Amino acid sequence: MNRIKQGLKNRWNILLIAGIYFWAKTILAYYIDFSLGVEGWIQTAILWINPIATMLLLFSSFLYIKKLKPALIVLWLADLLNTLVLYINIIYYREFTDFVTIKSILGFSKVSEGISGSSLALMRIHDIFYWLDIFLLLAGIIYLFVKKVDITSKPVKKTAAVAVSIFSVLFFTVNLSVSEANRPQLLQRTFDRNYLVKYLGLDTFTAVDGFNTAKANEVRANASSGDINDVLNYTKSHYAAPDESKFGIAKNRNIIVLHLESFQQFLINMKVDGHEVTPFLNSLYNDDQQTLSFDNFFNQVGQGKTSDAENMLETGTYGLTQGSLFTQLGSDNTFQAAPAILNQTEGYSSAVFHGNVGSFWNREDVYKNLGYQNFFDKSYFSSDDETLGYGILDKDLLRESVSHLEHLQQPFYTKFLTVTNHTPYLTDNSNFDFPSLNTGDEVVDNYVRTAHYLDQSLEQFFTYLKASGIYQKSIFMIYGDHYGISDTNNPDLAETLGKDKASWDSYDNAMLQRVPLMFHIPGYTGGGVQHQYGGEIDVLPTLLHLVGVDTKNYVQFGSDLLSENHDQVVAFRNGDFVTPQYTELGGKTYDTNTGELIDSQAAGIETEIQNEQQNVKKELELSDKLNEENLLRFYTPEGFTAVDPKSYNYKNLDQQNEDKEKQLGAKSTSIFSENNDQTTINLYPTDNSTEE
Repeated sequence: MNRIKQGLKNRWNILLIAGIYFWAKTILAYYIDFSLGVEGWIQTAILWINPIATMLLLFSSFLYIKKLKPALIVLWLADLLNTLVLYINIIYYREFTDFVTIKSILGFSKVSEGISGSSLALMRIHDIFYWLDIFLLLAGIIYLFVKKVDITSKPVKKTAAVAVSIFSVLFFTVNLSVSEANRPQLLQRTFDRNYLVKYLGLDTFTAVDGFNTAKANEVRANASSGDINDVLNYTKSHYAAPDESKFGIAKNRNIIVLHLESFQQFLINMKVDGHEVTPFLNSLYNDDQQTLSFDNFFNQVGQGKTSDAENMLETGTYGLTQGSLFTQLGSDNTFQAAPAILNQTEGYSSAVFHGNVGSFWNREDVYKNLGYQNFFDKSYFSSDDETLGYGILDKDLLRESVSHLEHLQQPFYTKFLTVTNHTPYLTDNSNFDFPSLNTGDEVVDNYVRTAHYLDQSLEQFFTYLKASGIYQKSIFMIYGDHYGISDTNNPDLAETLGKDKASWDSYDNAMLQRVPLMFHIPGYTGGGVQHQYGGEIDVLPTLLHLVGVDTKNYVQFGSDLLSENHDQVVAFRNGDFVTPQYTELGGKTYDTNTGELIDSQAAGIETEIQNEQQNVKKELELSDKLNEENLLRFYTPEGFTAVDPKSYNYKNLDQQNEDKEKQLGAKSTSIFSENNDQTTINLYPTDNSTEE
């Protein structure tokens, strides 16, 4: 105790110990929890020094307080603030492989309501190290106050405290200068958060992000009608006319969208111990007559993940560079989305079925702005349903949706959001009867088990649809929304995929961003696997053209996948891109077919790559401009009426739909009415009666 008292008398010792510990846990996070892509000794040196400046600036506040006990409280608060920033980013990165932005934080309450206990699953045993100094320092402060320990500590001269603060600013200037020399225009490349953290640290990234967010809010307030012209010029020039042989082949059919949560392309046709992971989906995917399948289709989500995928497929615009468009802008923005377009052009009714709370990802508000007439969230399903992870198990969700689906007027546009195949891939022995992988990574091992369960759920649903007559007059759009295994866990998949874990790189991560896309059209004979490259931004124009709605006058950044004029450059949200020939990742060029690194200058393709990069950048920037400034409020296509969200009420939906059936009488087109006002629920199979 005497040694501790003597140590507390010297403020510099306290600052040094606190500073070294915080620096150590930051470096631990850089190497263990983040994947920053450090190359060479210069970047390594920058990485090791970048926490020092901002940490020292915050911690130096403790030097300005004359009395020791209040000074220690200030130091503890500074340490706590920095640790919170660090740890929140660690947890977020484990889930999203990205860093937390101000928009993410502002929208967190709209996301966290549906997360349940999965955040606990993201914690690791070494996380104790991140919090140990916080608890020890707090315990010491409490001891000093409770025991009324009197320690005479000589305060630091004000000039010395100011000198430390000035030194931290100068140190940051040196850090920034060296970083700029190694990576020019670093502060302008805010679309890639890895760069900012790698070179300048988490505190600086957070400060820069806060400044940019405030600036963006100001831009939104000052936007005018003329600002949309650049967007319109781009989307009109990027429009791809439909293939006449496929335009309208699904006209007037019901549209059933099956959103496969966290489902990646490699699961298709995959086997574990000789058993197919997804035998039913395989049968649809490999149907070379009735299904148009895509094997080079990529997810393009950012931080919004599932909500980003929904946004692209519903609106034909990208998610945001920071956070989720649904949670940040979805309550206020004007959209030209699929449910409204289909209702106004073809008379479709619309509905979404989801086994989580309506506020998750702010869907309760966003769906009204998209023009969805019905949103059946968790409150519409039985309280006895088994839940696991992010909501009701998929078999229960799909089975119980039937009681609502059968009262919708046909043709209908419906979306079913599955959730069971979601990280951390929770399983039990009663519902998941499939062998796991044996990689040693629990997340990877259980991924195939939950995917198999999802496949069983869909097979049961299709059995019902065929028995009820819905199947024969529908088109099914089936897609994986985003990656299921993150970049952090991807190397553990290497052996399963026939790859070498030791040589796994960014190219391998990029190729794993493939997700399935299928348009299954019963009775159609022109199907088969399509090899053209595309992404989620291209789905809306493709679907609308299949059902006979031309997209020429709508603001959509993608192009029809089936058009001979389809643009095969697939932009990722961070500015990287992939084409059938080249893949550009973080300034490196790879051969898309072989994965070999290419010297673009020596290969004579440098100009081509630069032009494609500029086009990708322009497309992403224009989409951001459109959404961040809410420019669609200034443009309404001819024949389209802007959506009034106040027209929709998601309370008592069953009663609303039944009242409409009665009002229409003999003109009602619902499944219930067509079945002589008899329910079709009894046609739904049990687990033991599913078709093989």
